[in-house]
Amino acid sequence: MTPLERALHQRIKAEGPLTVEAYMEACNSYYYATREPLGAAGDFITAPEISQMFGELVGASLAACWQGAGAPDDAIYAELGPGRGTLAADALRVLHAAGFAGEVHLVETSPVLREAQSQSLGEASHHETLFDLPAAPLLLVANEFLDALPVRQHVGGIERRVESVAGHLAFDRDGEILESSPARDEAVRTVARHLANHGGVGLIIDYGHAKSAPGDTLQAVSGHRFASLLERPGEQDLTAHVDFEAVALAAREAGAEATPVVTQGYWLTRIGIEARADTLLRASPDRADEIRSAFDRLTSPEQMGRLFKVIAIHSPDWPMPAGFA
Repeated sequence: MTPLERALHQRIKAEGPLTVEAYMEACNSYYYATREPLGAAGDFITAPEISQMFGELVGASLAACWQGAGAPDDAIYAELGPGRGTLAADALRVLHAAGFAGEVHLVETSPVLREAQSQSLGEASHHETLFDLPAAPLLLVANEFLDALPVRQHVGGIERRVESVAGHLAFDRDGEILESSPARDEAVRTVARHLANHGGVGLIIDYGHAKSAPGDTLQAVSGHRFASLLERPGEQDLTAHVDFEAVALAAREAGAEATPVVTQGYWLTRIGIEARADTLLRASPDRADEIRSAFDRLTSPEQMGRLFKVIAIHSPDWPMPAGFA
């Protein structure tokens, strides 16, 4: 029994069954505070770790928006859940080449990942919450951030809970599940309000569905494989698919503009990943297999290209990023 599992049994004994939302929040808070989960030795790998092309194209997209808004010198680069800092390093390299010289602000609660980010990026300001970001125009990216925020599940209108049964954790009911995520909606509204009030643009990239629909999408991953949700709590990553229709609605309700939702493969293709891959192939022909494999993994419908979606939210005074028309 893991340390967190013992604590959860004790909590359930004292408070009663936990909502799925409370269970997911407890598991992920413990998980991210105690390890670096990325890479071959970790539990999963994200797009920036697959190829520099991903972060560079994110940086190019943000740079074009910044320039289109008049290149405000008080704009800052902000990232939510920046992992090891790989995406930020690649994006900032392109932004700096475009003339951006703003501060770097990272929303990250994990001390382990904060240390890794500092090593990758050097000087950067860390924040516990979105509310701590400075009152300035944002060039913001959230890649695989929203999927880790806790979800609520309802079966037949009754909230699903996790209970303790004979020393094991178990769900208290089964049936058709409706998922929602107040935490996710509030995060989007917070970003959108900031963009509406101070200017800027935010790119949200994650796996999920373009339209709201019933279904159970909560999953656990350990060692790059799916695992049981209620086994080894705190020792595996819990995520749920992002409802991008709800994301767009929350953003618009808070005063920002939201683009259409597109697939990652479509977006990357529209903003130039093929040309970037060709440039890398010419510069490093000895890495041809690696570059082509990364290109396919990021864009192929059978890999990340279709499941992962992209939406941008932006100030009404800033231009819509490319790749969404």
